[in-house]
Amino acid sequence: MQGLEEKFYEERLKALEKLRALGVDPYGARFEGVSPISSIIEQSEGQGSAQTQETSEREATIAGRISSIRSHGKSIFVDLKDRTGKVQVYLRADLIGDKAFEIAKLLDPGDIISASGRVGRTRTGELTLFATNLSLLAKILLPLPEKWHGLKDVELRYRRRYVDMFTSEDVRKLFVKRTEIIRTIREFLQSRDFIEVETPMMQPVPGGAAAKPFKTHHNALGIDLYLRVAPELYLKRCLVGGLERVFEINRNFRNEGIDARHSPEFTMLELYQAYGDLTDMMEIVESLLPKLARETVGTEQIEYADKKFNLTAPYARAKYFDLFAEHLGFPATDEAKVRETAKRLQAAGQLTLKEQPEKALPAALVDVLFEHFVEDKLSGPIFVTDYPTAICPLTKAKRDDPRICERFELYIDGMEIANAFTELNDPIEQRKRFEDQAQHTDETAGRIDEDFLIALSYGMPPAGGLGIGIDRLTMILTNSSSIRDVILFPLLRPESEK
Repeated sequence: MQGLEEKFYEERLKALEKLRALGVDPYGARFEGVSPISSIIEQSEGQGSAQTQETSEREATIAGRISSIRSHGKSIFVDLKDRTGKVQVYLRADLIGDKAFEIAKLLDPGDIISASGRVGRTRTGELTLFATNLSLLAKILLPLPEKWHGLKDVELRYRRRYVDMFTSEDVRKLFVKRTEIIRTIREFLQSRDFIEVETPMMQPVPGGAAAKPFKTHHNALGIDLYLRVAPELYLKRCLVGGLERVFEINRNFRNEGIDARHSPEFTMLELYQAYGDLTDMMEIVESLLPKLARETVGTEQIEYADKKFNLTAPYARAKYFDLFAEHLGFPATDEAKVRETAKRLQAAGQLTLKEQPEKALPAALVDVLFEHFVEDKLSGPIFVTDYPTAICPLTKAKRDDPRICERFELYIDGMEIANAFTELNDPIEQRKRFEDQAQHTDETAGRIDEDFLIALSYGMPPAGGLGIGIDRLTMILTNSSSIRDVILFPLLRPESEK
């Protein structure tokens, strides 16, 4: 604790001693019969200032956190907030008793209390609970942010999210919206006969995405395991098993960089539909996103990063190779130009490559250049289609041109929101793709999931697959600038190491 916090803490410890001397448990116990503050407000609408303490017959018990206190001699006014609203509580010795009033004089903003009494209005017409009973449920020991306006230090907001939420109604509402977004997604998919499943978080072979995994060790089995980078290969096993429409909303873990759009722990929706393909996945996206916008924002015209986006379907479409040529000025098939550009940008410190440009696969360099030159120009919503097969080892190639695969990514404001394939279900071709991939990746990423290939060998139906980043989608729908704004407790460097 810092100086001011430590001083406040010491003062509140003295208040605790006084409370205990009064025979009060400053941390309360289970409390029944509490009404949401919003119900009091709703029941009082239209009554004006006619219903005073003396004329009201309505009684209520409420509980919440004190946001402000105003003392006036033998009476105290408290503003009390719960998750549904705020109301004034009037405390007076002749109503609550002398002992309770002594407790009231030791209250601070931030304390959690309950109060019972009649609901009426003051002479100025303010809705008020005139308390006849007061209970202290939790005593605050650290100071609130100044004037109850929330934390101003951005990192401190993330580090003390619990304070950020109870001091900022907007922050609290954002996480309620996030929950509503996920609930709407579930209801949407269940209405289409998808079933929700859970697949392993710890996997012996990390697969389903080209990403660096977190490694752990299982002592009882004596084996190394990896936190999953994607659930894809297990969800496809479900298709083999006859679960023809499956989805999962859960965490992925990637031991990579952190910035405004990337977190090492993030939430993904992945779904797979047997007997479907890429066009089915497009239809799902174009049906789901407008619905989410209507229910979250109230309109399909949303605002994000000071720009307006129309989520009404259909969305624009553009081919990967056409966009590459448009923004770089030469075709992706010009290998010499691709390597020369990548080498120049790497030398200038503008690109970070896993391999030297001379040794890297041309398709891998093309994708790095696409990310660098094209992605941030994609305002969207726009489907980028027809990706090079060489960078999509789990995707079915086009029949008329095997160099191109049936994949799309959806972009909004230069940010990838969704990724979808027509899934590769040929076990022989899948093994070949895995083996080709293994030659150009590290030992971990290059390991082949033999059990998955066995599963494919039992026959997986043709299918479409779709992944949507829940955190990024929530960013778009709540107009949040950083992925850490929409994750309750984002990973941060320990304060001791700052």
